[in-house]
Amino acid sequence: MKAIGFHQNRPINHPQALQDIDLPTPELRDHDLLVEVKAVSVNPVDTKVRRGGDVPPEGVRILGWDASGIVRATGLLATRFKPGDHVWYAGDITRPGSNSELQAVDERIVGPMPTSLDFAQAASLPLTAITAWELLFDRLRIHAADPVDNNVLLVVGAAGGVGSVLTQLARVLTGATIIGTASRTESRDWVLAHGAHHVINHREPWAPQLAALGFEHVTHVVGLNESATYVPQIAAVLRPEGKFALIDDPTNLDIQPFKGKSISIHWELMFTRAMFTTDTIGRQHALLRRVAELVDRGDLKHTLTQRIDGINAASLIRAHTLVEAGNMIGKVVVAKP
Repeated sequence: MKAIGFHQNRPINHPQALQDIDLPTPELRDHDLLVEVKAVSVNPVDTKVRRGGDVPPEGVRILGWDASGIVRATGLLATRFKPGDHVWYAGDITRPGSNSELQAVDERIVGPMPTSLDFAQAASLPLTAITAWELLFDRLRIHAADPVDNNVLLVVGAAGGVGSVLTQLARVLTGATIIGTASRTESRDWVLAHGAHHVINHREPWAPQLAALGFEHVTHVVGLNESATYVPQIAAVLRPEGKFALIDDPTNLDIQPFKGKSISIHWELMFTRAMFTTDTIGRQHALLRRVAELVDRGDLKHTLTQRIDGINAASLIRAHTLVEAGNMIGKVVVAKP
C-alpha cells in the first residue's frame, strides 16, 4: 500500500522530510478495523513528531492522527462496525498513523462519521474534538460544577483547532460563560463565531479586560499554548478553588502561584487511553459518536479552513509548513480528490 513517512527527523524544508513509500497492508489485532483512509488533517503533534519523534525498528515513521475513511475489514473481536461503514478517529500515537492508504486502528477509539459532512470536513475534527471533550468533561469535569454558580471558562488560544471545538462544546453542553483569547481581528471573529460569549487579547493584561466585561474572576481556565508564560495571569484571574487544565508541553511549569488559592491542575493528552489501553478506552468511541450527533444536529461546526487535494508527500509537506507557521485558524486537511 502507499504511505507517507520519514526515516530520519528533518526540518520541513529538507527534500526528504516526508517521503512517498510502499508498505505491506497492516495486520489486524483482535479489536482492529482496517480503514481505507479518505482524508487526514495535520496537527501540531505531527510536526513535533516529525522533527524529533522516535523512528520505530522497521525504520520508517508514519504520521497522522486525524482521519476519516471507510471500513474495509474487521478484527476477530471487533463488533462496533462492519465493512462499508464511514468512520472518523484520531488513532494511537504508538502505532502507524493515518498518512497511508490503509490503516489498522482499534475500534474502541473510532466513531461513526457524521452523515452531514464529507470526508475532508470530518477529518478536521476527531483529535481536537476528543481533546476538547476530555478537557471539559474528564479533566475539568465542568458538567459537575454547581449549575447555580456563575461558571466562567477562559480558553487561552481559542482560535486554534482545539479551541475552536472546545468553545462550541462548552456553549452547547454547559451553562458556563465562555471567554476566549485572541490577538488578531480575524482570530477574534473566528472565536466569537465558534461559541465564545466574549474575547480578550492575550497579549494585553487580562484582569483589566475581564473587569471591563464585568468579571472579577473566572472559575475554569484551559491553556492551549504558552501555558508557562501565562501562569502569573492564570493564577491572578482564577478564583480560589478554581481549576486549570492544559495540553501543551512547557519545559518548566511553576505551579507555586496556584497553591494559595488551592487551584487544581489537570493535564490532558488524548492519546493516554489508547497508549495504556485504559479501562475507559471505549469512552473515545462513545464521545465521537456523541460529537457526530451534535454535528448532524447542527450544534457543532467542522473547523476545516484549508483543503489540499492528494494524500502524498508533496501535499503533506505543504500542510506541515502551514501548521508550523503558527498562525493557523481552524484546520488544514489533506484529502483524496
